This record gives sequence, structure tokens and C-alpha cells, in this order.
Amino acid sequence: MQEIERKFLVVSDDFIREAHKQNRIVQGYLNSDPERTVRIRIKGNQGFLTIKGKSNHSGTSRLEWEKEITVAEAEILLPLCEKGSIDKIRYEIPLGEHTYEVDVFFGDNEGLVMAEIELSEENESFEKPYWLGQEVTNDERYYNAYLSKHPYKNW
Repeated sequence: MQEIERKFLVVSDDFIREAHKQNRIVQGYLNSDPERTVRIRIKGNQGFLTIKGKSNHSGTSRLEWEKEITVAEAEILLPLCEKGSIDKIRYEIPLGEHTYEVDVFFGDNEGLVMAEIELSEENESFEKPYWLGQEVTNDERYYNAYLSKHPYKNW
């Protein structure tokens, strides 16, 4: 139930050639408080309810609990979410022992492209592709819950 991940900006769209999978993701927040976010997500043909705790000091790890729900249930819950939502396409790119998830945002967050990599421990080493840019792991502005309230277009 511990999520350990690092986030990076993406400086080139070359990652698309390397992607082996992609899904559209639409999500909203029943609670966007950084202490405990509660998210409803539709990813492709799946629905999810996710609860995340506050990130640690480095921003790399936090509690994450996720439960798959039906798309119909997610569609019922999305209108209950706080104002502001996230719309993006997620590309999955395998590299070495890991898989990068690259999100290309739409709507009010259009222009933002961000990569995440999940790790099994905070200091785990991993390969960095050339299209990876600045690390933004500890910058809360790049959390999806923050982006739903303070869209990238307004920065």
C-alpha cells in the first residue's frame, strides 16, 4: 500500500514511438486535501476509487489504497467530485526493469507532459531516457489533485 514514485517533465514527444500501451484517463477528486486525497478515475474500460495519504518530505512516497470499481459506478461518482478535473492520455513505456507512465494532459492542463516511474524503494536506481527532463517529484504543483484546482494554463 506504499506508493514510491518519481516525477519528471518530458522534453520530447519521442516517447510515443516507444510506448507499448496507452489509455485515456478522466478523473476527479472527492477530496483534494493533500493530507488525504480521494480520487475517482476512469482509465480505458476500468473504474477506480483511490485514496492517497500525504507525501513524505522528499515527495517520493505515500500511502496509496486503490479499489477497482465498474465504469458505471465511476460515472455515477464523478459528478459528485469537487470542481476541476483531469483529462489525459497515459502512455506506458518499458525501459529496463521499470515502466515509465507518461501523461499528456488536455483541457486546462494542455501543454503539460509529465513522466512518472514507480519504484520498489526510494533510492532504487533506474534508467533515464533522453526525453526525460527536470525532476518535479517534490513540487506539489505537479500533483494531479493540485492541477485539478490550479490548472497549468494559469501558471
